[in-house]
Amino acid sequence: MAIRKLKPTTPGQRHKVIGAFDNITASAPEKSLVVGKKKSGGRNNTGKMTMRYIGGGHKQKLRLIDFKRNKDGIPATVKSIEYDPNRTARIALLYYADGAKAYILAPNGLQVGQQVMSGAEAAPEVGNSLPLANIPVGTIIHNIELRPGQGAKMVRSAGVFAQLTSREGLYAVIKMPSGETRRILSACKATIGAVGNSDHALERSGKAGRSRWLGRRPHNRGVVMNPVDHPMGGGEGRASGGHPRSRTGLYAKGLKTRAPKKHSSKYIIERRKK
Repeated sequence: MAIRKLKPTTPGQRHKVIGAFDNITASAPEKSLVVGKKKSGGRNNTGKMTMRYIGGGHKQKLRLIDFKRNKDGIPATVKSIEYDPNRTARIALLYYADGAKAYILAPNGLQVGQQVMSGAEAAPEVGNSLPLANIPVGTIIHNIELRPGQGAKMVRSAGVFAQLTSREGLYAVIKMPSGETRRILSACKATIGAVGNSDHALERSGKAGRSRWLGRRPHNRGVVMNPVDHPMGGGEGRASGGHPRSRTGLYAKGLKTRAPKKHSSKYIIERRKK
């Protein structure tokens, strides 16, 4: 995956760095795996704005991604690598031997025409999904389940990967992209390899309009508001605003908000690096 830096022919092009589409092999999605996507504009069911700075944006369609990979033992061929407007990673269209079609996240190194498989008997190769119990220690993985059969919940963003470091009884010990080390049941599935489109982190939008295309409206800081609107508002001149905090008064720098008795704390061996 590469990036493209544009010539500064306009102010918007000057700082623009976008992902290249050289790996993408299809321009239109598979119709049977697409549904309409409704935009809320940040409003709830009564029409009240509950999330600020949301609205507008280009019309998008949801691609139905198979995060469960439960068609065990049936080989599938990668038909195409496609763009997905709903996520940072690219997606791959699979044609199964029994005629079914599905989208998966495209890992680094997955090629059109390649065969992938899921299940305990699958080989630990890029794109294959198998239980953590069957994956060799030290393997780079992504798309990790938290409960068996639930579907992948973690390590799904562009360029990220986790590593299976060891095993402890029924659990596998995983080093997460954040640096956190935690236990996950060995019956949970994960996909081999790192998520593709790793150069996504180098992209720069170049202009405010690209944020509007993504449905993000202008965001104003708390320090420029009045005291009635924000705890950091008010003051004569350009006042700094005191301790950084949210609109509701929660400290924004360093306050631990994790519940002390959260049930998953017992699975976490080492917290993430600051």
